[in-house]
Amino acid sequence: MAMDLTGRHYTWFQNKECEYFPCHKDVLEEEFNCLFCYCPLYRAPNCGGGFVMRNGVKDCSYCLLPHNGAESYAYIAAKLREEGLFPEKK
Repeated sequence: MAMDLTGRHYTWFQNKECEYFPCHKDVLEEEFNCLFCYCPLYRAPNCGGGFVMRNGVKDCSYCLLPHNGAESYAYIAAKLREEGLFPEKK
């Protein structure tokens, strides 16, 4: 089930003044979402992102999942709900 994000400005943020912006080069600059600069799914072994393990450490350098426009919020919120880490709306 897709999440309707119309008019929900809390789902997207961009900081063009950040010295690392854009920190991933394969997302269009106008769609780059900085909201999850640190991905809340980092500790989830089945996050769904494009990571590799390097010497036992999760390397997310090439993962675009948390930065891919407003859709990143819907995906991350759904994954956190699956894990019981994101509260349901009352």
